[in-house]
Amino acid sequence: MQFDSISEFINMGGYAFYVWLAYGVTFFSLGTLVILSVRQKRKVLIEIAKKIQREERLKETRSNK
Repeated sequence: MQFDSISEFINMGGYAFYVWLAYGVTFFSLGTLVILSVRQKRKVLIEIAKKIQREERLKETRSNK
């Protein structure tokens, strides 16, 4: 489908509300998913680092006895 002007493109043949709403919901959902995934990954990496430090401290205390 070709549009003769920018205003026709934005209007989307009378279906602009549904088209732009669908784009908005999609990009919002994908953005939220990316942000939450990055936060969760950061939390998991921090927990892994803490667990490794605890295990190293336990090994040190066991070897000192």
